[in-house]
Amino acid sequence: MIDLSVNLCGIQFNSPVAMASGNAGYGIEYQSVSGFSNRDIGAVFLKGTTLEPRLGNKPERVMESACGLLNSIGLQNPGAHAVINDLLPKIDMSESQFIINVSGSSIEEYAEVVRMFDQTALPAIEINISCPNVKKGGAAFGNDPDMAARVVEACRASTDKPLIVKLSPNQTDIAEGARRVIDAGANALSAINTLMGMQIDVNTRRPTLGNNQGGLSGPAIKPVALLKVHQVYQVAKQYDIPIIGLGGIASAEDAIEFFLAGASMVAIGTAIAKDPLLVKKINKGLQQYLQAHNLTSISQLTGQLDLNTDTVLCGSV
Repeated sequence: MIDLSVNLCGIQFNSPVAMASGNAGYGIEYQSVSGFSNRDIGAVFLKGTTLEPRLGNKPERVMESACGLLNSIGLQNPGAHAVINDLLPKIDMSESQFIINVSGSSIEEYAEVVRMFDQTALPAIEINISCPNVKKGGAAFGNDPDMAARVVEACRASTDKPLIVKLSPNQTDIAEGARRVIDAGANALSAINTLMGMQIDVNTRRPTLGNNQGGLSGPAIKPVALLKVHQVYQVAKQYDIPIIGLGGIASAEDAIEFFLAGASMVAIGTAIAKDPLLVKKINKGLQQYLQAHNLTSISQLTGQLDLNTDTVLCGSV
């Protein structure tokens, strides 16, 4: 029999397909959608949460782009205290796994928010290291392997829960970045976060986003995301560290590509906004693929990319 469940970091997920952070709010927004069920979802990664409430960036915050979406929300959230006291009690955690996404402007803030969520029933914590470090001129933690490692070390000291580190694709060497955060205490990796981009209104000659730039997601970034997952997998497999692949996934075939590149799970983001029932459809497609190839589990696909090493094409590396 085909079994879509996966086990990562000792946590049992009923599907290898999750909803990515920032797209499912705090786990209750999709409950009113007809046909939606948490039972179909492996995990819901809750919205990025900081220590204090944040109003986010000025508008416009979201703009459509060719085959993608640009967003500059600015981590709008009610703060960790409100999430823990007011929102988590409203979530039915019996049907799926729910994982908080932690953000911060300093190492101390990351550590404190992780410490707070360590006291909750959530099974794991995702660390968003793409946030700007206000003490270092605003450069993103995730683009500097040293700073990323320091964030993970501080978070590791604040919890015994599994830490999932969400890697930035905007760093020079994502494989080395992965190695550093693994050595610092990461139990799993998410790859990738959004790519930075810009859109310009030619009539006003101004950026369309209120913050001038934002994160690009959606099908436009899938080829980049696949390569980054493959690069990270070369490091992660040495440590037996699982990868959650994301970036432009909109079909079962897309998900299968990420499994072959090295992912043990995948997460859907932008495509969920278009089709809230997409995870259920992808699950069905995965079952059909496994059956057609005489496989019984997703683990039999992870890292099974057959690289063509016999031919060198002009322009390839």
